[in-house]
Amino acid sequence: MPKDKLPRTDSAPIGKIEWLDDVADHDYAAAEAYLSIKLGKEAVAKVVGRLRKAKVTTRRANDILRAAGLTAAPLDDPGVIKDLIKVIEGQHLSPVLVIRDKAGADIADGYHRVSMVYRIDPYGVVPLKLA
Repeated sequence: MPKDKLPRTDSAPIGKIEWLDDVADHDYAAAEAYLSIKLGKEAVAKVVGRLRKAKVTTRRANDILRAAGLTAAPLDDPGVIKDLIKVIEGQHLSPVLVIRDKAGADIADGYHRVSMVYRIDPYGVVPLKLA
């Protein structure tokens, strides 16, 4: 078949990214594990408590990464691939957990989800809880 006669497809290489309405419980545990490396036990409990109470909002992927001083993981990163497979399978992703302090921001849980969105569309919107 000549190139100009190939069937045209309007579908994207992946489906639309679907998000849960709220953060999955296991993501708070993951945030606690990560934050316990950076903060003391009492500080972790306070921060995670604030995250649990925070409302889900949205920010662009590039802004989240810039505020946290992070570079997006590449598309071939195992964590990014895992989330990309979930999107292709139509699974809903959990909103991200971001903390902020005087020094800036940090992704307490969801770095790979933010990276995946950024690699697909740097200006893509990511649901998150910010505390």
